[in-house]
Amino acid sequence: MNIAAAFAAARKSAGYSQHEVARRLGINQATVSYWVSGKNTPRGALLVKVADLYCCSIDRLMGRDSA
Repeated sequence: MNIAAAFAAARKSAGYSQHEVARRLGINQATVSYWVSGKNTPRGALLVKVADLYCCSIDRLMGRDSA
């Protein structure tokens, strides 16, 4: 699974809209859209916050683990 698809799957599995993710992380909704489209990925501490929000591993977000 590629990174964009893994991000989209994790977000949907967690039950959040792109708008809700942006609000909870304090970022712009367009940023979340870029992640899902594969135009960009979160870096560093933000990646950890996304994994925590989705209750999944960073490996899963990066498409390296399907569990």
